Amino acid sequence: MPFPTTHPALDRALEQQGYLEPTPVQAAVLSEAEDRDLLVSAQTGSGKTVAFGLAAARGLLGKAERFGQPGAPLMLAIAPTRELALQVSRELGWLYAQAGARVATCVGGMDPRAERRALEAGVHVVVGTPGRLRDHLERGALDLSGLKVVVLDEADEMLDLGFREDLEEILDAAPTARRTLLFSATIAKEIATLARRYQRDAVRIDTLRRDEAHGDIEYRAVRVAPNEVEHAVVNLLRYFESPGAMVFCNTRDRVRHLHAALRERGFSAVALSGEMTQKERSDALQALRDGHARACVATDVAARGLDLPDLGLVIHAELPVNKAGLLHRSGRTGRAGKKGVSVLVVPYNKRRVAERLLDSAGIDAGWSGPPLADEIRAKDRERLLADPILTEPPSDDDLALARTVLEGSSPERVAAALIRLHRQRLPEPEDLFEESREPGQIIPSARPRGPNAYDPLREGPMRGGRSERRTDGEGAAWYRVSIGRQNNADPKWLIPLICRLGHVTKKDIGQIRIFGRETKFEILAEADARFRQAVKTAAEGDIQIEPAAAPPAADRTRAGPRPHGEDKKPRGAAGGPPPRKPEPGKGKFKGKPKRKPNG
Repeated sequence: MPFPTTHPALDRALEQQGYLEPTPVQAAVLSEAEDRDLLVSAQTGSGKTVAFGLAAARGLLGKAERFGQPGAPLMLAIAPTRELALQVSRELGWLYAQAGARVATCVGGMDPRAERRALEAGVHVVVGTPGRLRDHLERGALDLSGLKVVVLDEADEMLDLGFREDLEEILDAAPTARRTLLFSATIAKEIATLARRYQRDAVRIDTLRRDEAHGDIEYRAVRVAPNEVEHAVVNLLRYFESPGAMVFCNTRDRVRHLHAALRERGFSAVALSGEMTQKERSDALQALRDGHARACVATDVAARGLDLPDLGLVIHAELPVNKAGLLHRSGRTGRAGKKGVSVLVVPYNKRRVAERLLDSAGIDAGWSGPPLADEIRAKDRERLLADPILTEPPSDDDLALARTVLEGSSPERVAAALIRLHRQRLPEPEDLFEESREPGQIIPSARPRGPNAYDPLREGPMRGGRSERRTDGEGAAWYRVSIGRQNNADPKWLIPLICRLGHVTKKDIGQIRIFGRETKFEILAEADARFRQAVKTAAEGDIQIEPAAAPPAADRTRAGPRPHGEDKKPRGAAGGPPPRKPEPGKGKFKGKPKRKPNG
């Protein structure tokens, strides 16, 4: 349906921006009485900013064509982060532009003196973060006496970030006759308490579909070796070739490392984290919007509120810490009716964590292995053949130059040159460990069984789930890594990890014993000094290697299953355990006393 009649100036702004019909949250907000408080929960990317901009405009403009002389602000919009506040300011700027509104932004990281001058000059709308707004209020630069509308955007996030006191001081200073619009992804107990205190007879609007994940986002989980997470990110970016992608990490250090790794491989990437200045963060986001960068490596500071055009891919290079983090990160794509893909990169030892996370969010993700180099090159061929450069009608200048080129070269050589130019701008895909799988399917890793089973990453036949490696016994040292069967420990990825962190080859590794909570392995004498020095400072996420005592002989026997075909020796047989001796006063079964006859 088309937008309901709002205001002539706003109607023209919506038409220029290509808004043909309202989203569900916009339609719900516009259908309510214009003087009521609203308590709204809606999915991220649902058009909330335009929704509350349209709802507020009715009370701000009335029947007037334009805003009057600027003075004390008529509307205050509060957002949890600088990026979201700046985005809200931009949205309200174009929405109210033809009505002559003056919009000011007050956020941390910007020059407070320039903000005070803007407030003193007079404004109609102020958008800001709680801390900076409270600072201006206490210094007397922000006059709230004329407020008609207050908007709290992402209220749950503001409370999570500890802004309750700031919000309460700002709302207590605003006129009680104002209209309060509260938008939140969830209406938890704290949000309900805030609404009861600061809203009057609010209309509750809920457009969330709680029984299903965001319909415009396709969720995938990619299972990789822990030491190949970075390579998997590279191949995912290359496989999807989205015009814009967000890659999320959990720490600033990880963002710096992964951003540098992608730039080194030839990706046009930017970084975004809390330690960056406001100008650096704004420049990074603008590079994505302008198409100068195609990937942004970020912490969860970018997980909420950012609306980036053409963002078709979200990669979780590290698993989110909870369900909310997963949904908000993923919500950067699949916005305003566009389709998107959210991919979790899951190390083998984190699969159960990922499954619990997806279950808690009600998401049914498709599991698969990472895109392999051959699959990516096949995609490249498809994309080249479908490139508009081959189908668009050439200009006269293009045809003239083409004839000149063909005078000195054959068509095959010209086509080969075009292919080389196409490939030169594409980073090379990484060679990843290839599991035996059908497309889109993962086969759970399992240690080879039986006396003659063969593992291509290890040498020699396998016995009891372990390879018969060369070990002289003399001078070999034992080490431990805190990953065991409960973490799906598997030689397929443990051996490459040990080799990379310890600067050794697989020939330097002796026996390997996988237990419930840890794995112990031998390093042969000639490589021990080199290995010991390397692992002192080496680590892979939470994985660390340290010296350990050799496992007892009994533990070595129990570490893996019995070789296929080897029968258990009966008690008392040659080489078997001695027979049990009955305990005095006990019957056939231990602990059960003999019954005494009556009398």
